[in-house]
Amino acid sequence: MQHSLTPDEVDQLRAAFPYFANPPLVDGRPVAYLDSGATSQRPRSVLDAERRFLESANAPVHRGTYQAVGTATELFEGARAKVAAFVGAGSAEQIVWAENATDALNIVALGIGEVHAGLGVAGSERFLLGPGDEILVTEAEHHANLIPWQRLALKTGATLRYIPVDEYGTWSLDAARAAINSRTRIFAFAHVSNVTGYLAPVAELVELARAVGAITVLDACQSVPHIPVNLGDLGVDFAAFSGHKMLGPNGIGVLYGSPEMLAALPPARTGGSIITKVTMESAEFMPPPLRFEAGTQPVSQVVGLGAAVDFLQQADMHRSAAREHELVQRLVAGILELPGVRLLGPQGMADRVALAAVSIEGLHAHDVGQFLDEQGVLVRVGHHCAQPLHRALGLASSTRASVHLTTTEDEVDRFLDAIRGAQRYFGLEVPA
Repeated sequence: MQHSLTPDEVDQLRAAFPYFANPPLVDGRPVAYLDSGATSQRPRSVLDAERRFLESANAPVHRGTYQAVGTATELFEGARAKVAAFVGAGSAEQIVWAENATDALNIVALGIGEVHAGLGVAGSERFLLGPGDEILVTEAEHHANLIPWQRLALKTGATLRYIPVDEYGTWSLDAARAAINSRTRIFAFAHVSNVTGYLAPVAELVELARAVGAITVLDACQSVPHIPVNLGDLGVDFAAFSGHKMLGPNGIGVLYGSPEMLAALPPARTGGSIITKVTMESAEFMPPPLRFEAGTQPVSQVVGLGAAVDFLQQADMHRSAAREHELVQRLVAGILELPGVRLLGPQGMADRVALAAVSIEGLHAHDVGQFLDEQGVLVRVGHHCAQPLHRALGLASSTRASVHLTTTEDEVDRFLDAIRGAQRYFGLEVPA
């Protein structure tokens, strides 16, 4: 097993973040930021990379012939190569820039919808859907990996089916095996649940899908920032993740695709810079990834994301993941000792990554979140864009704490203490 980051190394990492070097204070005490599952703080190197580009290298990429365009384009495409290497893509051309992960997932779903409308490209017939075909998801999906497939099913006449969750909000390989059949054409699921932290057995699931000829679409938003991920080895056809959850800027997301799938997928959004030939009657499109990057791109954000990848690699993803595992182990163990507190997801550390969500008997999550905020403990409350999952658990909302490579043991303990404090504050009878 990899050795985790030491406390001194964590302190050094925190010093690289302006937010942690000069944190907001509540009652004179630095806040405990436990909401990286929603958005991560950014190191100075990421902020500086974006600022430097805007101050000294800003130019329209892939346009014009003056030297500054070449410099900007090299930085833009260099970041693509960094991201490709970081997630195990075979080539930079497998990385498509999107606005965010939600947008990346929609690129796939809307592109398949274009095939149904008769607007495919060479090889697009593999995406044809119709009555009798099935799109499979899980009941635990973030809305971003559910609603696009709901709408695609309505467009095409395919049936949307889902793998139900158990009483903990998780699902199993056996449940997937029972749900996948010869009619399954698309299987979309999260690598790590943003509510339960459940780590799906991706390679085995891809094998099941391939056996029936189904396309796999992976929501990797909560995995890529926290654990080493090699999408090429996992074998997924498509994957999506966000820059702002992995120390990068807002406004930039990533769609990964296998070369064959990207080549066969038509663009759903069209316009400048994605074409090879346009007449008044028709258009021919560039090969991937440029085919999917219509219009002016978020160039400074892309450069910032490249810097975020540099930072994560220098921190060592294997050792960072080991560190986060220890923190979540401490978090989960503490939660399980709290009376009246229900832990969602795996009831331990097996198959769990980066986060833990709870429901407190007798308290609404929003009240809990407000109390924690007053204690300087910053967490996410609500349904976390996963209403079906919460409904299956008999809940309207939950309180989620998430960790990152900069999180400290003290911050985890402050969360646990604040939960006890909330129970006392609202007059719940719990043991001292």
